[in-house]
Amino acid sequence: MIKSYSKKKKIQKAVLIIIGLLLIALFCFPIILAILTSLKTAPEISQSVFALPESFNLDNFREGMETSNFGRSLLNTCLVTFPGVFLIVVCASMGGYTIARNSGTNRFFKLLDKVYLSSLMIPFQILMIPVYKMFKTLHLQNSLFGMVLILTGTSVAYATFLYVGFVKSIPKELEEAARIDGCGPYKTFLKIVFPLLKPITATVAALHVMWLWNDFNIALILLQKEEVRTLTVKQYYFFGEHLAEYGPAFATSILSMIPVVIFFIAAQKYLVEGIAAGSVKS
Repeated sequence: MIKSYSKKKKIQKAVLIIIGLLLIALFCFPIILAILTSLKTAPEISQSVFALPESFNLDNFREGMETSNFGRSLLNTCLVTFPGVFLIVVCASMGGYTIARNSGTNRFFKLLDKVYLSSLMIPFQILMIPVYKMFKTLHLQNSLFGMVLILTGTSVAYATFLYVGFVKSIPKELEEAARIDGCGPYKTFLKIVFPLLKPITATVAALHVMWLWNDFNIALILLQKEEVRTLTVKQYYFFGEHLAEYGPAFATSILSMIPVVIFFIAAQKYLVEGIAAGSVKS
């Protein structure tokens, strides 16, 4: 009986491992395919997408960097992504803290929490034309500063939602003790509460670095001048009406992934903890 149960557990474990390996292969397949395509010449790509490259060819990387003006595009992407993430963290952490501590007793903050959640259900496609007209009127079109503002505005609701759930898990007694020691509300938040928000802050930062770095719709609408285009918009111009340069396009996309992958790996230990704690609403 015991041997039969042990054998059954081993079989179940082996099946789970096989399923896990298959899922890993499934998720890694597009990346492997992109790397193989980036190392092929145009004739090799046209012959077979799945075949291995005949030689180790880096011409696609050189051509992709030249065509996309990679250095300038990378700088534009960094100037949009990291200030945007900083503003999202600042605004969402303060907003989430205020809502979490006051929504139980104040109807305004309770309504504000619902408004934030409701805004998550509005697709950006509905806002595209109004946003374009507004930014054109304010002379923020083709402006990296304007791009930072719109990315922050469209992202702060979800980040606030995560902060609200996490702040509710922090004991209020810590803040009460800080006030007894003479700390005002701002100092209490900065010195006591915000350091305790490190897991959810890392989660918010990692997620929004990835999302802002990869943004295409907003960048395509607002950044129409060559000198302010980001990497995602530059990728779009490898594909024309009569020609598609798959090799340089995949090579440039791989180079574009490297910075955000490094950041994501550095913050990964906080992701699960932060999402799990921030998603629980009490």
